[in-house]
Amino acid sequence: MIPVTRPYLPDREKLQCYIDGIYARQYLTNNGPLVQELTRRLENYLGVENLLLVSNGTLALQIAYRALGISGQAHGERVEAITTPFSFAATASSLKWEGVEPVFGDIDPDTWCLDPASIEPALTTCTRAIVPVHVFGNACEVEAIEAIARRHRLKVIYDGAHAFGVTYRDRSLLVHGDATTLSFHATKLFHTVEGGAIIFKHKEDLERAALLINFGISGPDKIDTLGINAKMNEFQAAMGLCVLDEIEANLKEREAIWRLYAYALGNHYQMQRLNSHSRYNYAYFPVACRDEKELLREVDRLARAEIQVRRYFYPSLDQVQAFSDRKTHSISDDLARRVMCLPVYQGLDAGIVLQQLSSISEVA
Repeated sequence: MIPVTRPYLPDREKLQCYIDGIYARQYLTNNGPLVQELTRRLENYLGVENLLLVSNGTLALQIAYRALGISGQAHGERVEAITTPFSFAATASSLKWEGVEPVFGDIDPDTWCLDPASIEPALTTCTRAIVPVHVFGNACEVEAIEAIARRHRLKVIYDGAHAFGVTYRDRSLLVHGDATTLSFHATKLFHTVEGGAIIFKHKEDLERAALLINFGISGPDKIDTLGINAKMNEFQAAMGLCVLDEIEANLKEREAIWRLYAYALGNHYQMQRLNSHSRYNYAYFPVACRDEKELLREVDRLARAEIQVRRYFYPSLDQVQAFSDRKTHSISDDLARRVMCLPVYQGLDAGIVLQQLSSISEVA
């Protein structure tokens, strides 16, 4: 069976050395030395400042909303944020969980990211933020989005779950917005088994968020604010440090697979147009079929060949009752019915996947 992804597992002996250190120190959580080391190393590797490690990527979004003052829980009135319907459920569910109504724009038909032209028509007096997604690691039109935010005095929180290591105009993409969040889930390019991070523009927002992830506690006998437990622990950080040591080799192998797919399949499927000012991280290889019928046929044939692909993202979030603003966004809905991600991971024999896809295209 070829899975759509496989977690990257680093050198076991090196991981064991970190674990031995944890046992020797008996310091398991609460901003331990490995969490501090991983914070420093990630800031250096990514070229960012004000990075806060957290226990998962969904809490990263929720803490960012709280730290930036847009959570509806703190306002006692309706609060809205403009976001994309073509994303993982956590983008919308994290907003709803924080009392913020997701109001969906539509996506660009080529880049598959939030279309800046769809933002201003969706604004109301209740809008407090824009939450775009760097979909599959493809950089949004950050200048256009942030110009809109400045005109309307809105916060911008990027969901960068897929954007680890992506650069834009020779700088980290993650420095844009008031905050950008990352997911370090086991399936991601860089992972800590579970985990995530927030990169803040301003240090004072980082300091506020650091209180929030530790119950609002600022000292042994002092509670400054309402908080929650969203801390990363030492075992997560140990995995992250080991994965980071080997990230370049992992990236190189993923890029080779991605380019092999692109060369072989570029004329058969619609592919995402990547931002020309950005350096991609080759974390995903999504393709769009002509229609949903073709997609379902190909998914079924690949499954019978024991090759797993994923309808990612499906459904379009504006079609989900729990999130919906009761409007259909035609470009997102159409794409979600046609798109699938092919397997990409270290150690994959992409030739087996291509052989099956070639036989499908011959039948079609």
